[in-house]
Amino acid sequence: MNPRLADWLALLRPGDFATLAGALAVCVVSALLLWRGGAPDKAIVRAGGTVFAELSLAQPQRIDVPGPLGITRIEVEPGRARVLSDPGPRQYCVRQGWLSRAGAVAICAPNEVSLSLSGGAADYDTLNY
Repeated sequence: MNPRLADWLALLRPGDFATLAGALAVCVVSALLLWRGGAPDKAIVRAGGTVFAELSLAQPQRIDVPGPLGITRIEVEPGRARVLSDPGPRQYCVRQGWLSRAGAVAICAPNEVSLSLSGGAADYDTLNY
């Protein structure tokens, strides 16, 4: 062991270890309880940069959104939404899966369609794309 580290550890007492363990526990609990987005209340669908539809997340529904490559299908269930199908070549927005947090976004760039959830407190302040 490094001699400097050994000298430093020799200065610590049992109460110091208890204080460090308590501080670590407070950090972990705070992160789990406070670091999450709020519950979303609506899904915003954009096509070609303009808002195509604002959908409530209260009831199940599906919507077809036209884009340059074809139709993108959006599916909504209570509290969550996803891109069900997209004509884009790589299917990144479909692979995104269910979005369930405020501020979550799925972007189908080749078809110029995006799905975002709003409401509550988002995990971040802004998103640029």
